[in-house]
Amino acid sequence: MRIPALVVAGAALALGLTACGSGSSSTGSADAGGSGGSGSGVKIGMSISTLNNPYFVQLRDGAEAEAKKLGVTLTVTDAQNDASQQVNQVQNFTSQAMKAIILNPVDSDAAAPAAKLAERSSIPVVAVDRGVNNASVAQTVASDNVAGGKLAAEELAKQLAEKGKVVVLQGVAGTSASRDRGQGFTEGIKAYPGIQVVAQQPADFDRTKGLDVMTNLLQSHPDLTGVFAENDEMALGAIKALGAKAGKEVKVVAFDGTPDGLKAIQDGTLGASVAQQPALLGQQAVQNAVKAAQGQTLEATVNVPVKIANKDNVAEFATS
Repeated sequence: MRIPALVVAGAALALGLTACGSGSSSTGSADAGGSGGSGSGVKIGMSISTLNNPYFVQLRDGAEAEAKKLGVTLTVTDAQNDASQQVNQVQNFTSQAMKAIILNPVDSDAAAPAAKLAERSSIPVVAVDRGVNNASVAQTVASDNVAGGKLAAEELAKQLAEKGKVVVLQGVAGTSASRDRGQGFTEGIKAYPGIQVVAQQPADFDRTKGLDVMTNLLQSHPDLTGVFAENDEMALGAIKALGAKAGKEVKVVAFDGTPDGLKAIQDGTLGASVAQQPALLGQQAVQNAVKAAQGQTLEATVNVPVKIANKDNVAEFATS
C-alpha cells in the first residue's frame, strides 16, 4: 500500500494550491516538454467534478505529477459540481484536439452526454473515481467502493459492540461512488441484527451540508449511537453537529482517509475512515489515458485497494 506517502504529499500540495474561482472553467497545465517520457507530445484534458474538496485536489496533484513524469501536456478544469459545465469543458477538449480525456463525473448519469461527445470525436475517455452510466468509456479507474462500504459497516459494528441505532449520510445522488459505498454498507450491516439503520439522507459529500443534515437528524433521532458518512467531509460536518458526543456517545465512521479525516481520528472524534489513494487514482488515470491515446486496449475497470484507518493504525497513514 502506498497510502502514507501519497496522503502526505497530497496534503502538502493542497496547502500550496488554491481551488478554482468562478467562471466556466479554470485551466492549468502540467507539461514536461522535452522530458522524453512515454507520453511525450500527448495532450490530455481532465475535467474534475470539484476542486473545492481536498480529496479531489489530491487526485489532481497525482495526475499532474504523473503527467510531468511522462512528458504529457495535461489541461485540468474544475466543473464546480455543475454537470452542464462539465459537458462544456469536454466539448472544449474535443475542439482542442486532445488525444484523450480524463473524466471525474459530477454525476454518473449526467456525464453520459460528455462521454458520448468525446466518443463521436474518436477521443478515448478514462473515468476516474466515479463511473459513467449509459455511455461507453475506455476504462474506469476507481476505488473498490462496495468493498469499502462493507469495511465501514464492519468497523462501525465493532465500535458499537454490534448494537445501536445508526444514520447514513449519503453523497451526491447519481454518483457511482455514493451508490456503491451505500450498497456495500447496506450489505455489510445486515450481518449485525442488533444494529438498526434509522435514517439515510443525502449531504452531497459536503462538510457544511453534513453539519446541517446531522443537526436535523439529531432532532429526529436523539438516541442514535452511530453514523456512517460516505466521505470524510460530511463526517467532519456531522462531528461538529454532534459536539461532545462525537467519538463517545456517537461513533462516526467515514470514507476517504483525507488529512483532515486522519487528524479527526487522532483527535478521537472520528472513529475510522476507509482510506483511499486519490493521488494514485490520478496517477493511474493519466498512465492509462496515455495508453488509450496510443491505441492500446485497456481493461474495463481498475480497482484501487482501500483499507480501514482507525486509532490503532492511523500513524501509518498520517506519516510517510
